Amino acid sequence: MRPSGDDWCFLPVVRDGGLSAMVDKFYFKDNGRVVNAVLVWTYARFGIAGQQWFAPASGVLILLLLWAFCAAALPATERRLPRGTALFTAATVTAVFLFGSLNTYKTFYWPAASVSHTLPPVFACAAVVPAVRAVSPRGRAFALCVAGTTGAALGMLSEETTVVALVALGCTLLISGRAIPAARRRFVRLWCAVAIAGLVVGALILYTSPGALHRRQSKDASALLDPKSLWESGYGFAHIAWTCLTSWPYLGAFAGGLVLGCLLVRVSPERVTRANNEALLIRSCVVVLLVAGYACTVITYPVFHAGVMTSTRLWNDYLLLYVLFLVYAGAVTARAWHRPGRRPATALATGTAVYCVVCLGLATSLTELNSDMAARARAWDRQDARMRSQAAAGARVLPYKRLPIRKMTEPFGQGGRKTWPALCVARYYKVQNITNATGKR
Repeated sequence: MRPSGDDWCFLPVVRDGGLSAMVDKFYFKDNGRVVNAVLVWTYARFGIAGQQWFAPASGVLILLLLWAFCAAALPATERRLPRGTALFTAATVTAVFLFGSLNTYKTFYWPAASVSHTLPPVFACAAVVPAVRAVSPRGRAFALCVAGTTGAALGMLSEETTVVALVALGCTLLISGRAIPAARRRFVRLWCAVAIAGLVVGALILYTSPGALHRRQSKDASALLDPKSLWESGYGFAHIAWTCLTSWPYLGAFAGGLVLGCLLVRVSPERVTRANNEALLIRSCVVVLLVAGYACTVITYPVFHAGVMTSTRLWNDYLLLYVLFLVYAGAVTARAWHRPGRRPATALATGTAVYCVVCLGLATSLTELNSDMAARARAWDRQDARMRSQAAAGARVLPYKRLPIRKMTEPFGQGGRKTWPALCVARYYKVQNITNATGKR
């Protein structure tokens, strides 16, 4: 992993001004995402080493948080769970979410995108854990505090995850009368209300910030609710939805759910019954995915326009929900398969085979990505040493050779229209300007 895109601008700001400079940049100039600035500072303060360690550290964090989420959610099936079931489910979701992306580099390895679009939905899932496990007044009070603080933090971190969370919480409130047991219904409703309040407070802090105002003015976000923008957002989301539905890596999530469901059936076959509210839950999940995905596309379209269909990192805020739904759908399919005369071993073997094929496919794609990243790292290190040497010798203008990877923004890209990375590269090396070393656009 080596700097590119926004990294060129983040690293010198943190190096020269620390946390306060980073918060000032985000809140007053860029987009108002204060929590985003703090998270960027946590890795950028270590320079390139921080970027290199971000992927493995965040990967472990995501796995642990999703493990806690699955360990809390799975007992709700009221079935005996085989040992390791929660970890298997969490590992499946983590692998598909991070490595099944059409651009794993931006989803997982690039810290700037991961902080903005990959980690936030995981944090949202983690906030559910205290609520599910709360059985005492003290536990419920703690769950409410977590809901409010996490909601506020997400509101100041990611507009898209905020939208997804608001839609999911709103849907939960609507179906709580039928989907939540009476003994827990009042607490769940209160928890949802506190979480929504936290999200709204955080979103208002972000929306009223000078940085967000500047971003709306520079990107003409006033056209957000323009009929043409809404229509084209719908077309863009339809393209995104079709792409996700036809992407083979997501079969791994469904296959993992199928294996999970078969294991649950084999452990407690006597308790295989259709939940009364299962159809309601499935319909609600689909509605949340469609509404949240379209809403996320609407709020990003004024900035990215047709790029919403190719900027895959923007999809991650609701793709985690999609992956979790696929696991759930696989488990439901396994339970539906369990009928007299049908052997659960058939469904288990099918799920296992598909699961293994997807794993092999992901391993192959990661091997190719690793090769590309290693080649870029070697070229970047050679150029970095040369540019540092020239800057130390007193040069004020340095030649820079573009080193693009996985559609990352580099200086002098898009026919020379991308000028801002060049200014940041110059600041990174403490020189006046950089020039295109190859002369090619």
